[in-house]
Amino acid sequence: MTAPVITPDAMPDANPGWLPNDAFDPRSLRKTVLAMARAGSSGHVGCAFSIIEIMAVLYRSFLRYPGNDPRHPDRDYLVLSKGHGVMAQYACMRELGWLDDERHIQRYFGDGSDLMGLSDSRTPGLEVSSGSLGHGFSVGVGIAEGLRRRGTDQRVYAIVGDGELNEGPIWEGMLFAAHNRLGNLLLIVDANGFQAMGRTDEVIALGSIRQKFESFGFVTAEVDGHDEAALDTAIRTLFAGDPDAPKAIVARTTKGKGVGFMEDDNQWHYRHLSAQDYEASIEALRGENAR
Repeated sequence: MTAPVITPDAMPDANPGWLPNDAFDPRSLRKTVLAMARAGSSGHVGCAFSIIEIMAVLYRSFLRYPGNDPRHPDRDYLVLSKGHGVMAQYACMRELGWLDDERHIQRYFGDGSDLMGLSDSRTPGLEVSSGSLGHGFSVGVGIAEGLRRRGTDQRVYAIVGDGELNEGPIWEGMLFAAHNRLGNLLLIVDANGFQAMGRTDEVIALGSIRQKFESFGFVTAEVDGHDEAALDTAIRTLFAGDPDAPKAIVARTTKGKGVGFMEDDNQWHYRHLSAQDYEASIEALRGENAR
């Protein structure tokens, strides 16, 4: 069954209507991530920062949640396969009113917290339990196949890391998606050049990710992953094309983006924020806002 064709001009507005125009501002989202990381003495700040703009664009303009219900049966699906970047998603969920400061942000990762340090499907708004890298994407492919069989216009947006592409299930999932013509699936790669223990090119060099994806049957674009306008245009253009082809975006990003001393520094994959680190990070974001 072929999914409905949606042109860029006809694409539905994901904004539920009550959100202000500046909702999902990347600087505010990064401040929320910092507050959570500081409250919970949590790592994974750098890998959350690299997907902030990707998350902002998806939640602001594309993801549809009828009635602002994260479990509505007609919703779109955001599958965060790189589950260790979940604080970026939590920050967006806070903007939607699904999380609140006192119960969730200030108690993150503490005793009695509702939120885990990895994506956990028991939390409304998180579609998969991920962190065992490579597997979340395959779950997303299965969801996309189910939606295709139902003939709905719902979509699956799956975010993976470039280091995660070392995992075989990624490529098995891509073969399945291309074979079954899952035009309702968009794979976004957070290509920040790092994985947990080093640079991706030093661990297992990937070569041209775009060419690999295209050889697997994905219609693919490559953009600056921190350029919100470029991300928005790429998503609209891909979905305005072949309605049956799975889509992919290689988003070139910077780990730790937004705070100068964190940028392109892989120690912020695991390093916890001290009080001094937190204050310096907030000050850096104020400076970014002034520009």
